[in-house]
Amino acid sequence: MSIVVAAVAVLLGFLILRDIGGGDSTTSEIPVDPATSETVVSDTIPVETTVTETTLVLTAFKVQIANASKVSGSAGELTTQLQGRGFIVQPAKNSDAATPKQTTTVVYYNPGSEAAAAQVAATLGGVATAPMPTPIPTEDGSIGEASVLVMLGTDLAGKPLAAG
Repeated sequence: MSIVVAAVAVLLGFLILRDIGGGDSTTSEIPVDPATSETVVSDTIPVETTVTETTLVLTAFKVQIANASKVSGSAGELTTQLQGRGFIVQPAKNSDAATPKQTTTVVYYNPGSEAAAAQVAATLGGVATAPMPTPIPTEDGSIGEASVLVMLGTDLAGKPLAAG
């Protein structure tokens, strides 16, 4: 196996250097070993290239859901749904008493957690994101260890997440 890998590496190196040296890529040349003037024969090994997409690890941050919809139990339902999608979600809370009933869900984030908030927002169907307000609008003014806060509005309250 190591001989095959070495042969492929030599062949690829030859082709790359030929292209850098201004070789005509439109003509089909048979490689010749300059030391022996013999034709270089190699097996063709298909090489599969894979494009990887960088995604944020869901367990790298915590999410807090706060019920701002005033729909009883809806924050707990959303907590369960996000946990089912692989997010680490803290126990649901309510919004603070001063927060009026929200019709639109918003994902708030701490500084440096913009990508995490964007991923949560995308999972929720593309809701808006914004920097964390001060004071934090939860019943106890805290989001614990979370870096992302979902203020659940009536638009998503009690509804299943879209398949994803």
